[in-house]
Amino acid sequence: MEFKHVSVLLEETVEHLNIKADGIYVDGTLGGAGHAYQICKRLGAGGKFIGIDQDGEAIRTSTERLKEFGDKVAIVKSNYVHMKQILRDIGVEKVDGIVLDLGVSSYQLDNAERGFSYMEEAPLDMRMDREQGISAKEIVNTYPESELFRIIKEYGEERFAKNIARNIVKARSDKEIETTLELVDIIRRSMPAKARNGKGHPAKRTFQAIRIECNRELEVLRETLDDMVDLLSDRGRICIITFHSLEDRMVKSNFRKNENPCTCPPDFPVCVCGNISKGKVITRKPILPSEEEREGNPRSKSAKLRVFERRES
Repeated sequence: MEFKHVSVLLEETVEHLNIKADGIYVDGTLGGAGHAYQICKRLGAGGKFIGIDQDGEAIRTSTERLKEFGDKVAIVKSNYVHMKQILRDIGVEKVDGIVLDLGVSSYQLDNAERGFSYMEEAPLDMRMDREQGISAKEIVNTYPESELFRIIKEYGEERFAKNIARNIVKARSDKEIETTLELVDIIRRSMPAKARNGKGHPAKRTFQAIRIECNRELEVLRETLDDMVDLLSDRGRICIITFHSLEDRMVKSNFRKNENPCTCPPDFPVCVCGNISKGKVITRKPILPSEEEREGNPRSKSAKLRVFERRES
């Protein structure tokens, strides 16, 4: 199956990067190279692009798609949590722009065997890097009920997390849960009829929660945000596209903290904590997909773009 993915908020992201022909740009979630291709097109002879992705299929596809840009491009199979070290290893200290598109790619959702989709029968997997980490199957079959409840409640914001966790544990005591649709059936049975038949798929939130746990998505984002801001050169920008409220709140809070890190009580006449602002939040409100984009690509409807600019003076 060919790696296909429609890049969300493509024009808006590229525009807000303020690309310089001789700049250095990083995409930490390279995917099918949609954003990357548009960045590379705008680079001159002195420009450089570094793409990072943990999915082997994405690496193969993006390498082929960016081949025309030759030595301007460096592609690394890794998780963006290692971005600082990856850049150091290739002799890069500062960059002019960073992109993160935190959504699951269309390829990963549509390729049933990856186990991300609750619409088709497949082995429970959900790993973005199939060579590393624990799979969704291990989480579902080995985590204690209390931990399953916490994950589904916290990462999925699922109202029926308690019932779902209890029924997962009950079902696996009879037989190991092996496939996506087995899990979907358990989730359905854990909900009242009104919730099962309401708007949206009943398994969506639980699958999101298990995927986030499986790939350590929130931990990776939390651990890396400050590093990425520090990697930016003066007037460099970071553009982050999120697809659910947990990520969006984390990005929004981090950008605000980096703009105004002062920890002094509000009634202090002058700042004495010594924390210095690292830049400016460009997007006071997130940039949302246009109506046209939402209609053409329904998966874009929950996307939000936030932008931060580094300022050293």
